Amino acid sequence: MGGWVEGDPVGNRLFLDLPAVVLERGGELSAVRVAYETWGTLAPDGGNAVLIEHALTGDSHVVGPAGPGHPTGGWWEGLVGPGRPLDTDRWFVVCANVLGGCQGTTGPGSLAPDGARWGSRFPEVTVADQVQVEVALADALGVGRWTCVVGGSMGGMRALEWAVALPERVGGLFFLASGAAATGDQIGTQTTQQAAVRTDPRWRGGDYDAAEPPVDGLGIARRIAHLTYRSALELDARFGTRVQEDGRYAVGSYLDHHADKLVGRFDAGSYVVLTEAMNSWDVGRGRGGVEAALSRVTARTVVAGIDTDRLYPPALQQRVADALGVPLRLIPSPYGHDGFLVEVEAVGALLGELLAG
Repeated sequence: MGGWVEGDPVGNRLFLDLPAVVLERGGELSAVRVAYETWGTLAPDGGNAVLIEHALTGDSHVVGPAGPGHPTGGWWEGLVGPGRPLDTDRWFVVCANVLGGCQGTTGPGSLAPDGARWGSRFPEVTVADQVQVEVALADALGVGRWTCVVGGSMGGMRALEWAVALPERVGGLFFLASGAAATGDQIGTQTTQQAAVRTDPRWRGGDYDAAEPPVDGLGIARRIAHLTYRSALELDARFGTRVQEDGRYAVGSYLDHHADKLVGRFDAGSYVVLTEAMNSWDVGRGRGGVEAALSRVTARTVVAGIDTDRLYPPALQQRVADALGVPLRLIPSPYGHDGFLVEVEAVGALLGELLAG
């Protein structure tokens, strides 16, 4: 159970080994490995590259079937490929597993230089640190400037950080179902999820046995999170108060299913590290505030949200849109926050519009 580890099939992953990475909150990682996937061919001048940023429990496998090394199929199927909105006959598309993750990039479940798992020794990382690692990947790939950086939810944070920190390297920005800074509501739900993981007796301060991970705590965290990902409208329409033949509420069975799916492919330590990176997110930190930071953006931008999103409500995207002087594009969906993954046709239309410009 858990994330990808050395010795597992690599699937479609490629790897880049980096030297020491100095971190925003202090300290450093003496070595970092980045797992990534690519689709299409990079133009000789490097001018056709698009970066996709995954969300909390995503990874580099944007599209493609499940198989050895990939426990699930692509998480944004329909978006990338020949004739798709990100047409790989034209664009060179890249997605990397995030720093602190558990699908090939260095995280708490990875081996430290002493040969033991990082575990509780893994340092705090921020969105800025994660983008720093992606900059090194772009340099190694020969990408001096992204035609577009695309991200939703936690991925939207990294996309926005790219556009603010390195405006000269971002031609287009697609900012979707995210915010410019964490809210008290988001921090509250995410620290509750962390508490669920940490109270599992198998957590052991983060230094748990890889053969006996804290799956009960991680499963509870996923249930809490999933309720914020979907809308009350959808849950009432699909499940309401219905009780199954086994005596369980249907909605409870649904949440159990999603918890079981996650613990089979994700690492509890990464879950804590990444939700803490989300908690500390503030694009305006050290830049004079959010609006001052956003004034640095020079990319052609689409800002979009999901009309029923209760985790990243449209007001958060409206703030970004207003600061950048662009309209907020609302996607109607009954699916809440997860609409950014489900409504692929609407997302693809907006992305195509951005790329056509």
